[in-house]
Amino acid sequence: MEKKKFDLNSIIGFALIFGIILWMMYNSRESELKEQQEKAKQEKIDKANKKKEVATKEVLSAVVDSTVSDTVKLQKLTGALGSFAYSATLPSAKESFTTIENNLIKLTIANKGGYISEAILKNYKKFEKNSGQLVELIKNNNANFNLELQTNDNRVLNTKDLFFEPTLTKNGEDQILSMKLKAGPNEFLEYKYVLKAKDYMLDFDVRSQGLNKVLNTSKNADLQWDLKTYRNEKSVSYENRYAELYYENDGKVDYAGLGKQEDETLEKATFIAYKQHFFSSILLSQTPIENVKVSSTDLVNDAKIDTVFTKQFKTTLPLAFKNGELDYKMNWYLGPTDYKILNTYEKNIEDIVPLGWGIFGWINKLIFIPLFGFLSTFMGLGIAIIVFTILIKIAMSPITFKSFLSQAKMKVLRPEIMELGEKFAKDPMKKQQETMKLYNKAGVNPMAGCIPALIQLPFMYASFQFFPSAIELRQKGFLWADDLSSFDQIFKLPFNIPLYGDHVSLFPILAAIAIFFYMKMTSGDQVMAQPAQEGMPDMAKIMKIMIYVSPVMMLIFFNSYGSGLSLYNFISNLITIGIMLVIKKYFINSDKIHAQIQENKTKPKTESKFQKKMREMMEQAEEQKKLNKKK
Repeated sequence: MEKKKFDLNSIIGFALIFGIILWMMYNSRESELKEQQEKAKQEKIDKANKKKEVATKEVLSAVVDSTVSDTVKLQKLTGALGSFAYSATLPSAKESFTTIENNLIKLTIANKGGYISEAILKNYKKFEKNSGQLVELIKNNNANFNLELQTNDNRVLNTKDLFFEPTLTKNGEDQILSMKLKAGPNEFLEYKYVLKAKDYMLDFDVRSQGLNKVLNTSKNADLQWDLKTYRNEKSVSYENRYAELYYENDGKVDYAGLGKQEDETLEKATFIAYKQHFFSSILLSQTPIENVKVSSTDLVNDAKIDTVFTKQFKTTLPLAFKNGELDYKMNWYLGPTDYKILNTYEKNIEDIVPLGWGIFGWINKLIFIPLFGFLSTFMGLGIAIIVFTILIKIAMSPITFKSFLSQAKMKVLRPEIMELGEKFAKDPMKKQQETMKLYNKAGVNPMAGCIPALIQLPFMYASFQFFPSAIELRQKGFLWADDLSSFDQIFKLPFNIPLYGDHVSLFPILAAIAIFFYMKMTSGDQVMAQPAQEGMPDMAKIMKIMIYVSPVMMLIFFNSYGSGLSLYNFISNLITIGIMLVIKKYFINSDKIHAQIQENKTKPKTESKFQKKMREMMEQAEEQKKLNKKK
């Protein structure tokens, strides 16, 4: 009988399996413990919140209960609110509201909580132009503004549950509303709102007076600002794509992201912006606030069902006491996300408009915005887009000409390059050297056709950022499109096509057709101009595929985009086709180019530093190759 030997591989295998099982068991246990801890923590928070709610209800019932004597009422209030019981005994301790407004915005401030309970933009309609509904940034308790105060007798009070005393005055055209939460005749917490004429920006001060003996000033007062953003546009999914939480942290403007749940902690925040597609609520502080926590939650899981809200934004700002008191100079912007308006405040809030980074942003700021703004002052928005596109394309036409000229030169040289390919088929390095010599003698730069195309790319990308952000296009019609900032629906489908949607837009179809013919006309020249390189992909096959793929991609993704962007792309490709035909017919002559190349060959050429370096590198590579063969 053969004696059984130990199999090392089997032993190692069993050991690994055993180790994996132990690791899984350990992680499972850790996960369970973590889950239990989180559950216990949440239960503790819920219990505390419930206790607060019960206490608040008791206070509020005492305030409104007319059957209870004043003495008993005061005892109940003092027991729950301490020194702030004084505020609940004032005539203002009731569900009442104060309105301040100008020709742009109407704000309603509640006595209870002292915060804005309603914010209406007077010059903007919801969903569509003739909806009859104004854009309401705040309404029906979609916002929360609360200052959590800790008293010296270990109470935790929330200003949202307490009553402020309003005082409305005027200073010229400025409306000044003082909301005071009083702990005595001269002891109070004040929210001060100042609304100017013809302005979306409010001055907003948070300060206290005489509360250093009432409040525990060694701990920060947490300012909580939450907002569930209402849908205001025709397409909830398209609007939600541009709904983001922006902030300025230590002098740098950034955003939280577009994930399902985004959380950030800011070291030194100077503004928090709850940006919807075309409207924003922005809280600014002149004093940087440390350790600010922000979060963004996507509320649109299904665009068919989730049609009321887009995002849930939350912010906690720890307000530090100075010399026992609060004193923060702030501002509040409630209005359109319009770059030109935001830029006038010189507070960096214009950076919440997504115009692109680096050169793309500069193109938009220095060229696109001024030019389009100028055109839109004296012509319709649709016509302005067409004229805008024509001007941009005319300005880029010299670059287009150079690109086509380079392609034509390469096309003329192709037979000679093919000959070199056949001659040095077994020596790719030599073929490359001879090809470079031919380019140098003929005075042709093979990269000349790529550079113009690269120069045009930033302008193309800038347009993809500019048009979705242009509030001027909102609810402005052109031809069959009733809103250039949204899709132009010509037919409603009885079903939903994945990626495409449940409607048919015409401008993306026209743009797809235009890009198909453009690529059809140019791809042949590009393939003919650029000979196949050994070891490189077959460009002929790639270009044939791209002729059909590009229009399909345009058709799919642009079906739900703003029709203004689709109109721009349609006109842009149409003009490019026209410019290309004109250049080919009147400016590019293959015979002349061929004659010029032959003449260039006879002229003595001086190598550029780049050409010299490339030649030397190739020669070194060739020498190294020969040495390797000898070995």
